[in-house]
Amino acid sequence: MLKKTKNVNLILMLFVITLFQLTCLFTLIGKASNEHKTGIILTFGIYILVEYIYFIGARLLLKRKGFEVELIAFLLTSIGLSITTSVYPDKALKQLVAVLIGIFGFVFLQWLLRDLKRVSFLRIPAAIGAVGLLALTLIFASFTNGAKNWLYIGGISIQPSEFVKVVFIFVGAATLEKLQSNKSLTKFIIFAFACVGALFLMYDFGTALIFFFTFIVISFMRSGDIRTLVLVCTVALMGGLIVLMFRPYVANRFAAYGHVWEYFDTSGYQQTRTMIYSASGGLFGVGLGNGELRDIFAATEDLVFGVVCEEFGMIMAGAILLSYVALLVYSIRHSKYARSSFYAICACAASSLMLFQASLNVFGVNDILPLTGVTLPFISRGGSSVICCWMLLAFIKSVDRSTYRFGGVRQ
Repeated sequence: MLKKTKNVNLILMLFVITLFQLTCLFTLIGKASNEHKTGIILTFGIYILVEYIYFIGARLLLKRKGFEVELIAFLLTSIGLSITTSVYPDKALKQLVAVLIGIFGFVFLQWLLRDLKRVSFLRIPAAIGAVGLLALTLIFASFTNGAKNWLYIGGISIQPSEFVKVVFIFVGAATLEKLQSNKSLTKFIIFAFACVGALFLMYDFGTALIFFFTFIVISFMRSGDIRTLVLVCTVALMGGLIVLMFRPYVANRFAAYGHVWEYFDTSGYQQTRTMIYSASGGLFGVGLGNGELRDIFAATEDLVFGVVCEEFGMIMAGAILLSYVALLVYSIRHSKYARSSFYAICACAASSLMLFQASLNVFGVNDILPLTGVTLPFISRGGSSVICCWMLLAFIKSVDRSTYRFGGVRQ
């Protein structure tokens, strides 16, 4: 009876999500020019097809039961894909390719995490690769929007720090799970501060803050040592103050914080418009493609939550925020039954990272926190970001014992 109920719930949720996706598709087709209609149909057609292939394959072939996290991810991704297609119809297929790579990464990482011996073996090469990738970014990247965090390879832009997020959690959880006997944080602290330090040198302060927050979550889950974490936070705070003392122009990036209305037409332009247009959407929004915020710079990236509020309404915006909370609750609830502390650390760290990053994005554009320029998980346009989010989802999925039920988990 319980099995039948879960099947019914899955089918019902899939039906609701598909209905939403088709509604967005028909709305976009109605507003698009003839040259873009075929591309839009192809984009959504492929996305929905892949969605059903995944669910049918996982249910029938792998005998999976729970699909809560995948349903959330597919829904959030479809919202982001709809907004990207609405504002940049010529970039819809490019964003779709990134989504498909992300889904493949999600499936591949689940396979990789299945073998804990393989995980332990790969943690050191992964750490070296992550630090090396950040070093290459420091050397070869050029400044874009005030930060040196983009690499351009063959006409394709990538943001290496997004991929390092995945490695950061992978290495942190594997290292601290390996050192569970003495609770030593030394190795992870060195790796963490190497990553955060590189991000500071890139002036990517939002991502650096996300990494540091994730470091605190991982460290606390493994050690529970409040005194050590307080010491680390104190040292980090002192380091930040030293940066501001010797690099005062860094503080200028946040000069408008708390006073954006005083900089209405200058440094506060994006945030004031976001707050105005977000409120104009009301509970149900003005409709996909009918908003005004879409014409503001970075509308589909940093300001995408404002676009959601304006075009989809406050109810949808609230549901999105609750989705990130739901992922964290899911991780916490299942971590007590996880087959290994590695999975528990991974899941809680990944879901905490997403919630914290979403908070920085939402509170930043609304001037509650300084604007850091981080993306909204699954929704903001950007290939590196959406690939990273789907791969982080594999960590969250791994905490469920049923994920590796068949064949077990190799120790």
